[in-house]
Amino acid sequence: MVSVPLSLRGISKSFGNVQALKPLSLDVGAGEMIALLGPSGCGKTTTLRSIAGFEQPDTGAIYIGPHDVTELPPNLRDLGMVFQNYSLFPHMSVGENVAFGLKMRGIARADRERRARDLLKLVRLGDFADREIHQLSGGQQQRVALARALVTDPKILLLDEPLGALDKNLRESMQFELREIQRRLGITSILVTHDQEEALTMSDRVAVMSAGEIVQIGAPAEVYEKPVNRFVADFLGTANIFSGSALAPEADGTWRVALSGTEPVEARITTNKALAAGERVTFAVRPERLLIGPPDGPGLTARVRDVVYRGSFLTYELDAAGRTTPLFVYGQTRAPVPVSSAVRLTWEPDCAVLLEGRA
Repeated sequence: MVSVPLSLRGISKSFGNVQALKPLSLDVGAGEMIALLGPSGCGKTTTLRSIAGFEQPDTGAIYIGPHDVTELPPNLRDLGMVFQNYSLFPHMSVGENVAFGLKMRGIARADRERRARDLLKLVRLGDFADREIHQLSGGQQQRVALARALVTDPKILLLDEPLGALDKNLRESMQFELREIQRRLGITSILVTHDQEEALTMSDRVAVMSAGEIVQIGAPAEVYEKPVNRFVADFLGTANIFSGSALAPEADGTWRVALSGTEPVEARITTNKALAAGERVTFAVRPERLLIGPPDGPGLTARVRDVVYRGSFLTYELDAAGRTTPLFVYGQTRAPVPVSSAVRLTWEPDCAVLLEGRA
């Protein structure tokens, strides 16, 4: 397969009085996989349908490689698509399902059967060509759908919630498998999902969407560790949100912050932004970055409300002084801190991420 870039240039879309997409631009590199992540109604599916040709943008243009495909119908865009429900033909065998696109293109039977066999081997279903669809598990059906999407050598692969119908364990294993196939083929891919773990696991970059626009895009670790605002921090995993007033910069580049609340507590955060003394700030600390210490140590006073065992880690829910919402800490399963224990919470300054907007 030949990898080609994809470019969206200022595309927008309205349905009546509802603007589903604000003017949106996105460049996807050749061979790159980008995840469009966001809640229902954020515009990710409208973006995918516009790329596929199922929706006509009100403004802007869509380029696949050097070619403007904005006005082209779906069948002329050279795309492969995998949907959540797979849309396999129950009256056809596995091999016939995979070869269907080639048959519609008039490819000779021997050639399409050979190509279908090659793709079934790629997805580890080499011996399943004669099986009926109803004889397959959900994961096997998903692989058939993927093979069918790839058999025509598409320039772009579109994945619309492709693993949503699978159970948790199978979904996790298929994330790695699908990603490995995408990398091996080097095909430019767009993944639409509302599953944060899926987006982080499978993509080269994550584009977090809200209200018809991309609010942050970057490598998975960047978007997770350095969310730009409260929406991204809250949507992409769990985040503990703090507010306070900037006090003064330290020699090491951190800032001292007086936390809001009834207890006079100072904390430190790391930011490149020049703050003014007394400026209100909001910042986030991920649960795995919060540290539980003894009650006579430094930090924010808290009390353990609940402890939940999650196998490889414990989730602590804590009530902190001056807060109306609980804090969450992910900790080791060794020597758990009992419920009702008084503790102190701290974090390293570089684990506190300043968020855009006021507290």
